Amino acid sequence: MDAVDELLSIRAAELYYEENLTQEEIGRSLQITRWKVGRLLTQAKEEGFVRIEIVHSRARRPQLERRLREERGLTDAVVVSRAGVRSDDELLRRVAQAAADYLTTLRPSPRVLGVSWGRTLAEVAHHLREGWSSGTDVVQINGGVSMSPRPGTAAATAVSIAQKGGGSAALLSSPAILEHRATKEAIEADRVVARVLDLARSADAYLFSAGAADHGSVHVDSGYLTPADIDRLVRAGAVGDVVGRYIDSRGRVVDEVLDARTVGLSLDELRRADVAIAAIAGEPKRPIAAAVVASGLCSVLVTDESTARHLLDD
Repeated sequence: MDAVDELLSIRAAELYYEENLTQEEIGRSLQITRWKVGRLLTQAKEEGFVRIEIVHSRARRPQLERRLREERGLTDAVVVSRAGVRSDDELLRRVAQAAADYLTTLRPSPRVLGVSWGRTLAEVAHHLREGWSSGTDVVQINGGVSMSPRPGTAAATAVSIAQKGGGSAALLSSPAILEHRATKEAIEADRVVARVLDLARSADAYLFSAGAADHGSVHVDSGYLTPADIDRLVRAGAVGDVVGRYIDSRGRVVDEVLDARTVGLSLDELRRADVAIAAIAGEPKRPIAAAVVASGLCSVLVTDESTARHLLDD
């Protein structure tokens, strides 16, 4: 583009986008044809003189979604805008809303949906509308009984998603992490618990989040782990957890002893799923988001645009 066209392009864009003139009116003003106005407006966008941003809280970033599918091998991706976000809590709500929207439009609707628990999943349950499905049963895929006073427990999350979807909830009434491997094995061998786990393994789709390996973890909040435990896991290479299982940047379990005391589906079982939706957002979770995508733990990622860019630049 020569200097004259560049100036005309900028002026045409100003008149079109800021003054709301039609292309015909711009042509008369600049004494050029309507056809050339259209070409100048196209060039303005291609050259980066104009950037159009949709700022609604449910706006998405289709170009980043396409790149995640093509470059990271995902079946699908949902990337929400950060425009206007004022806090981490607001960003979490946006991603949870997007995950709820994605679940609502999933076709066919899952007959059985396996869900994890935590703050993100509690927000997803909150944002789901009544009647999001006409008969989806929900099953917990990892233990969640805890001492945390925080609202949005594992059971409440599963029950809410099931009730809003016209189905029933199968609850995994066990802590996420036991003190002894023998206790964990005995619980999973219990007839009722084994039946829930079998149902979890047969789910048509899974919805889960991931936690950062820091002292704000729900596992510290719930009394399963201490801050010192988290520090030890980080030294071993942990970047976060998926369904209570702490992994490194390549998706490998960092502590086999701890993993053997963790109740629920294994990571390999999650990897074999046809539909595994991970809702992960925020700067502290970028390392675990990268690990989840790189190691094939999800087929669908719901995230924010900054995290998406981090994954694509990684």
